[in-house]
Formats: sequence, structure tokens, C-alpha cells
Amino acid sequence: MMSRRQVLMTSPALLSACAAVPPTPPQGLAAGEQRPWQIEGERMWVWLPPEYTQRADRWPLLVFLHGSGERGTDLEKVKMHGPPMWAAKGKAYPLVLVSPQLEEGAVWSPERLHRLLQALQSRLNVDRKRSLATGLSLGGHGVWNWASQYPRDLAAIAPVCGFGDPVSVEAMREVPVRAYHGDADKAVPLAGQQACVDALLAVGGRVSFTIYPGVGHDSWTPAYQDPELLPWLLAQRQT
Repeated sequence: MMSRRQVLMTSPALLSACAAVPPTPPQGLAAGEQRPWQIEGERMWVWLPPEYTQRADRWPLLVFLHGSGERGTDLEKVKMHGPPMWAAKGKAYPLVLVSPQLEEGAVWSPERLHRLLQALQSRLNVDRKRSLATGLSLGGHGVWNWASQYPRDLAAIAPVCGFGDPVSVEAMREVPVRAYHGDADKAVPLAGQQACVDALLAVGGRVSFTIYPGVGHDSWTPAYQDPELLPWLLAQRQT
């Protein structure tokens, strides 16, 4: 018969062994694939890395926010641009990628995104200190507002041709930013995002801002092909 002392001595090892078991994807999702999913009334695409079921380590989480043209009920439209498009083309991201869809006429609400993040963190094997966000146009606006209202949600953001409220960005001075814009953008003028960048720098924020000369609203094409963007995102962690 095993003594009480032996039980106590072996319990930590048993607990460690249990914690090291690789996770099983939630119903409807699969490792190495981008699939449609729905939680808490939110419809989205979810990409899980091929090693998701092979490693117990928690993964970085990247939330992608689409632009105004991808709103509606056709989830396929969300894959028109950015990370979900590249995942659909076979890019294997070393993170969990979540791409939700807005209803027609809706905008990205910080409160809604905060609730979505909490739901994702409770259901997926992701690192809460490595929650990241990127978005283009209306999605870039959503990313700025989310980080301004809930700065503790995110380890970093990468808004593309976005805009925000320069008065509110002081609250997110601890959130690193890598932003992109075209200087010929007539749909979302450069000045809107430049004002947020300047305001953040003025309070000691960490910002990298890439401006593409002669590029219009389609700055997301070069931005999401920036070879430094993904390594930068993966290097970010909340302290």
C-alpha cells in the first residue's frame, strides 16, 4: 500500500503529466485547417496550427478585423484580404488566427471584442499574455479603439489604413503598435492614423509607422506581405 508521504511526493509529477497533455480542438475545428466556427453568437474563421494537437504549449492568438466591405452574412468575404486570405492559400501561421465577421452596417465595438477575447481564451489553448490584434480600414479603426478602451487585453496591435481617437490613445501607451498606411489613401486619409501615432509617441508609446508613397487605400497588400510583421507580432508579450 502506498503511504501518504509517497502520495504527496508523487502528486506534483502526476499533475505535471496531466498539464502536459496536448489539447483537443473544440468541436468543428481541426489542427492545420481554417474552419468556420461560432461562439457566443459570433461567426468567424479559426485557423489552428498543425502542431496544435501535438504540443501542450499555449499559442499566441491573433484576432483579425476586416473592413467595411466584408460585413454581412457571407463568411467567405472575410477571406478576401489579410491573414485569413493567406491562411486560405496555404500559409501555415505559427499561432491561432481568429477572423470574426460583422453584421451589415455594424462597427467593431471595443466591448464586443473584449467579450469575444474572453470567450476565445476560455475555449482555445492560447497564451493570455500574447493576445494580438490587426485589422484593415474599419478593422484598423476597431483595433485602435479596442486597445484604447481595453489596453490590458492586448500584447500588441498592427492597424492597417486605420484611424482612432488621438485623445484616447494615452491609455494604451504600454501597447506596442506597428501601423501601416498609404499616403495617397482617399478613403481613410493618412492624417487620421498619423494623429494617433503622434499622440501615442507624445506619451512615450512604442510605435513603428510605415507609410507607403503613392499607395491608396489598398495598403493592406504590402502591409500583410511585410516580412518583419509576423516575427514582430510573435515577439510581443504582455509584462
